[in-house]
Amino acid sequence: MKLIALLIGLLIERLATQLFHLRELRWLDRVIDTGFDRVGRLSGLPALIPVLVLAFLLVLPVFLVVFLAGDRLSGYPYMVLAILVLFFSLGPKDIGEDIDEYCKALESGDLDEIRKSAKALTEKDLPETSDERIRLVEEAACVQANNRLFAVIFWFVLLGPFGAWSYRVTDLIRQRAVFSSSRDDGRHKLRKAADAARLLHGLLAWLPARLTALGFALAGSFDSALTAWRSTKDQEPLKQSELLLARVGAGALSLERTPGESDVERAVRGATAVKGMVFRLLIIWAAVIAAMTLYGWSL
Repeated sequence: MKLIALLIGLLIERLATQLFHLRELRWLDRVIDTGFDRVGRLSGLPALIPVLVLAFLLVLPVFLVVFLAGDRLSGYPYMVLAILVLFFSLGPKDIGEDIDEYCKALESGDLDEIRKSAKALTEKDLPETSDERIRLVEEAACVQANNRLFAVIFWFVLLGPFGAWSYRVTDLIRQRAVFSSSRDDGRHKLRKAADAARLLHGLLAWLPARLTALGFALAGSFDSALTAWRSTKDQEPLKQSELLLARVGAGALSLERTPGESDVERAVRGATAVKGMVFRLLIIWAAVIAAMTLYGWSL
């Protein structure tokens, strides 16, 4: 049943782009900000504990529906719930749509749109040099593919709607932490909350990030990806995931600037290559999950 819900959810992800604004969940920002404020007031506790409590409260409604409803949610009611939760757990925007907007902005030469569309992928301000910006966007797209898509699928397959929504909650908290840190006036409490949010997200991202990185290697240049993987082994484990995805993804692309190629042409080619690699990896994941189902692993 989960397999059918997953396939329908991914189909909706490809077709219902006009509904993506519903997944932004801006109303949760105030709840998360309140949680960050409480972290600063509880100076005697590790910041991770209040952040865990905040994540638990946001996950609790789905937990109550999925686990306490029991057998009443079997069959089609469960599938409908799973599709609904999966829809809100993915994204908030389709990674391919963000890449398309970035490419259109590059081709139009609109600097404001280039910065806006690139920041949607990188979650940070862009460097001044073109080569550095191109590299940063390509690496960030590989990281976002895991955050928005593959890690959600992993936790959905493992724990159903509860797992998918739990990961989405940690990513929402992490994103808000990044935003709050960028506006921080130096207050220690926000830095503690942001570090705790990144740690919590890193715990849930650790395993799916490595499966995604392996998938990048299979969907792209394996030798270059493997070399890039080895270069990250000395990093701190829980902070390694994003760096691993960035380096392995870029290595799997294995793109070099061709003679006479302009910055815009190189940037569009690289972003389009990331989009193609993500799509190929999605096909690989779907095939693996389907095979696991056929060979007796109940989904």
